[in-house]
Amino acid sequence: MTSTATRAEPPLTSDRRVSGHGVRSIIGSWSRPGAAYGALADALRQAVLSGALPLRTRLPSERELAEALGVSRTTTTAAYDTLRDEGYLTSRRGSGTVTTLPTRLPSTTGQFRAAQGADDLVDLTTAAPFAPDELHAAVRDALDLLPRYLPTTGYFPGGLPELRAAIAARYTERGTPTTPDQVLVTTGGQEAIHLLVGAHAGPGDRVLLEHPTYPHAIDAVRAASARPVVVPSGPDGIDLDLFASTLRQASPRLAYLIPDHRNPTGTSLSADARAQVRELADRTRTLVVGDEALTDLTLEGPDPASFAGDATSPHVACLGSASKGYWGGLRIGWVRGHRDLVGRLTVHRGHVDIGSSVLDQLVVARLLADRDAVLARRRQQLRERRDLVRALIAQRLPSWTPNRPAGGLSLWVDLGAPVSSALAALAPRHGVRVAAGPAFGVEPGLERYLRVPFTEPPDRLELAVDGLARAWAELGVDDDVRASSPTGSLVVV
Repeated sequence: MTSTATRAEPPLTSDRRVSGHGVRSIIGSWSRPGAAYGALADALRQAVLSGALPLRTRLPSERELAEALGVSRTTTTAAYDTLRDEGYLTSRRGSGTVTTLPTRLPSTTGQFRAAQGADDLVDLTTAAPFAPDELHAAVRDALDLLPRYLPTTGYFPGGLPELRAAIAARYTERGTPTTPDQVLVTTGGQEAIHLLVGAHAGPGDRVLLEHPTYPHAIDAVRAASARPVVVPSGPDGIDLDLFASTLRQASPRLAYLIPDHRNPTGTSLSADARAQVRELADRTRTLVVGDEALTDLTLEGPDPASFAGDATSPHVACLGSASKGYWGGLRIGWVRGHRDLVGRLTVHRGHVDIGSSVLDQLVVARLLADRDAVLARRRQQLRERRDLVRALIAQRLPSWTPNRPAGGLSLWVDLGAPVSSALAALAPRHGVRVAAGPAFGVEPGLERYLRVPFTEPPDRLELAVDGLARAWAELGVDDDVRASSPTGSLVVV
């Protein structure tokens, strides 16, 4: 493959190195029909773009990688050469081969651009909705309110008082008595996660995570050089017995859970399970954080109970975000917890961020005031799109088994074979990007699963499923042989 992409220059050396066996674990089941070097190049490229192989990471030699993958050195050499030409790798004498990025990333492969045009690429790697119709009016109202804050510095380390009050009122309404000083406004939910992890865990400390879970939570734990300890969470949610024993035996500094419409599986904790989690938090004196970013997106059934309950436990905290219910362009999140925790986090936050955008906070305050109407329309839209994607999958990919989540933004699809990484690497050739199952796990695995968000407009969702169907056909998984295989191993024809 020939490319004119300009390579970004990495440092001459890199302290970060991954072994051949490490690469094998990261790229998962990458084999597919066609040239082996092309399939390997696709898998490595996908790993770089997804962050699974961080930039400026030194890769193993071609010989070491060939031995780890059980392929010829010619295959690894050709794959590396392809990625060097595209700008995803660079090699220098004495420094080895290092991951990098082209100065200008292509939106997809040349074949797809030529056939349909780059604008037709559907990106399903992000599960987030477009802005609601009400956003424009909320921005106008916020601009009208902005002059009252212009005589100030604009720095509100804990958050704008009226937004903190609005968030506190929402928690109180849900049965968790809250005052504004128990709320810290952050620059997005992702900052809230990093603050909570960074304030409680350092190098070598343990942090409990569900498996699978939100990838940026895994990133936050690793960024703190802490050690993730996982508890499996299946179709019925987290294994509470294993959760309890892990709290006792591993003594994590923090436990991060997604109690409502969990990303990526869509499961939720029952009211009884929430009560048990709070009891365990108090008994073990472990801070348990409930990520409620998806709480407002219930599509069927009653709204979930508040994770913090009656707010009597100082060891339970919640975080929220405007990104999922409203719009990702509003970089506003929050933490709700004991006032001592909020105070510590505010101080900790000041090292890197001394306040969120005043205008964004005013916009979110207006949206919260009109949340019933905004969320009702949002839920109806998502419900229709969820059902559309399930129907499209049933029609065009009948061997797949998608779940039917009662809320959230995505389906968790059982592919029936451990080929998620290979499919994700191949899909851009057919006009769609998806996040493979392993992206949601700390440990190897989840190759049978694919997250498929239903946040795009209906016509784009149809394009996406069509592209996945074409990629699946090219992947060439033999359903008959797969079904008869006692090990469920990948069979490619």
